[in-house]
Amino acid sequence: MKKTKSSSYVHKIETSNVYDVAIVTPLSKLDRLSKNLGNSVLLKREDLQPIFSFKLRGAYNKLSKLKKNGNIKKVIAASAGNHAQGVAYAAKKLSISAIIIMPVTTPSIKVNSVKYYGAKVTLYGDNFDEAFAYAKQLSLKKSIVFIHPYDDEDVISGQGTVGLEILEAHPDKIDTIFIPVGGGGLIAGVGAYVKSINPNIKIIGVEPDDAACLKVALEANKIVPLKEVGLFADGVAVKQIGKLTFSLIREWIDEVVTVSVDEICAAVQDTFEATRTIPEPAGALSLAGLKKLTSKKRWKNKTLVAINSGANLNFDRLSHIVERVQLGEKKEALFSVSIPEEKGSFRSFCKTLGKRMISEFNYRADDESKAHIFLACRFNDGTSEKRKLINDLKAKSYSPLDLSDNEIAKLHIKHMVGGRAPKHISEYGELIFRVEFPEKPGALINFLNSLGDKWNITLFHYRNQGAAYGRVLIGFQAKQKEKNKLIKQLKATNLPFWDEQGDIAYSAFLK
Repeated sequence: MKKTKSSSYVHKIETSNVYDVAIVTPLSKLDRLSKNLGNSVLLKREDLQPIFSFKLRGAYNKLSKLKKNGNIKKVIAASAGNHAQGVAYAAKKLSISAIIIMPVTTPSIKVNSVKYYGAKVTLYGDNFDEAFAYAKQLSLKKSIVFIHPYDDEDVISGQGTVGLEILEAHPDKIDTIFIPVGGGGLIAGVGAYVKSINPNIKIIGVEPDDAACLKVALEANKIVPLKEVGLFADGVAVKQIGKLTFSLIREWIDEVVTVSVDEICAAVQDTFEATRTIPEPAGALSLAGLKKLTSKKRWKNKTLVAINSGANLNFDRLSHIVERVQLGEKKEALFSVSIPEEKGSFRSFCKTLGKRMISEFNYRADDESKAHIFLACRFNDGTSEKRKLINDLKAKSYSPLDLSDNEIAKLHIKHMVGGRAPKHISEYGELIFRVEFPEKPGALINFLNSLGDKWNITLFHYRNQGAAYGRVLIGFQAKQKEKNKLIKQLKATNLPFWDEQGDIAYSAFLK
């Protein structure tokens, strides 16, 4: 076997100390999904660990070696949740004091768990990177050993035992293993072991499409920090891949696939239906990638493994997941349809829909000649039935607009249908933007204060369903020639924003 950085990890993984606290988790076959996909789909159940996440493995392996090699009394770590619980749990078992720095946006279930295991928690920063920088600063200032969540040989080796267990549990042929990617500790450890033992097994990394730091690094052939990361899958919300992990991953990675929030939500449902347990979004990430790539490449009769990396889900996030599941499965579609504003037109439109399953229907008269309808339909066979509905509507001279992939429609419009700007605002001009800001006390008023009173706000819709970021759709009374000044002021808030002036959903229902 050719000597590589990865192969040097085999012995470290095989001799790690994780089983002092971790369990050998099952590799379960998902029968219904396997039948639907035409492949054998296996799920590695790391959600069954004592802290409901694989992170216990790396954290304990690191702390146990520190304990063995010296008189260590205190450690510090930064984490959005699962690494924090791993360090706290391991520290308690080894009688070591632990300080954990967590972002303000961390789900309460993870904060409370860390406290339960006896660690001292400090909430700092809007994201993992800010918490990480603060923890490193404290580590240097107070001479406390810092436990890195992924860029550490002992942590990577601990996570690599997941790969060892997969091969031991399934000695028969495995075609592909799908692994969630944040900082890269899990995929580095599992990939290093698996590729060293059996290089024919493909390793596929899976990332959210709004936090794809590995994909960007591979494309650039170097580590590239992301400007912003989505926090829905908070367990993998990392701005850049680790330096050590990337040096390993780039040796053997076969592919990286990115998935949307809707696709992650659909995979949460798949996991629940198969196991009657609910993974956190990051925990469902690899299964979402497995489904997407299997469909894209039309694989059949292959053995595919996905790692359920954790189940530390904030309960109030369930409402958002449930709302997006059908869209993620392509079994629901959103439409905007205009109908004539005349007697009988509404009933005639409903007759065209027939006995289709309607999940949402909002009707609002627009002007003397037409009305707009916001329509959501559910299907058993999403792609073909949606196409047939569009064709049926067009055959009756309707012009449906498909809004199924429109974030404005999914997050805001469906809850706002029926209101348009007064005549004086319409005549003067209205500019529309979508803004995100960390969901923490005072965030909304801080955003409004940063805008000041120069602009008249004509529309404001805020939504948060347990997500780490609040979403705002905001309108300003402003002429087109004033747009650059307004954009300059929005940039000064240091919050991500999008110009939605030409959005079709906004034009159909609110303009």
